[in-house]
Amino acid sequence: MDGTKTLGSHFEGVAARYLARQGIRILERNVYNRGGEIDLIGRDGDTLVFFEVRYRGPGSLVDPASSINYPKQQRLLRAASFYLHRHGLWDSLSRIDVIAISPGTTKKYRVQWIRNAILAG
Repeated sequence: MDGTKTLGSHFEGVAARYLARQGIRILERNVYNRGGEIDLIGRDGDTLVFFEVRYRGPGSLVDPASSINYPKQQRLLRAASFYLHRHGLWDSLSRIDVIAISPGTTKKYRVQWIRNAILAG
């Protein structure tokens, strides 16, 4: 496993633990389909939530959330749509959230949860 994959898995774990503490039930991790990759899928009450986890280390020129460019947003929308279609969940409430992780000042990490970060439009 290469370093980027290991680092990604680590921060997906950080995000999953954070979300579980917030009451999110994590259903799946690292879902690959023809649409693309979804880092985490969870339930927030009745809503199915697709989570994109982003980490940027110290000295990064952009914050983690800003690192999601337009092509990445389109890939996330495609991946979520494909997942909903494949599992017959078109009628489900769903959204795409971003978990932005950066080095913290008082804690090890600063975790920012941006709900409805990417909207189909």
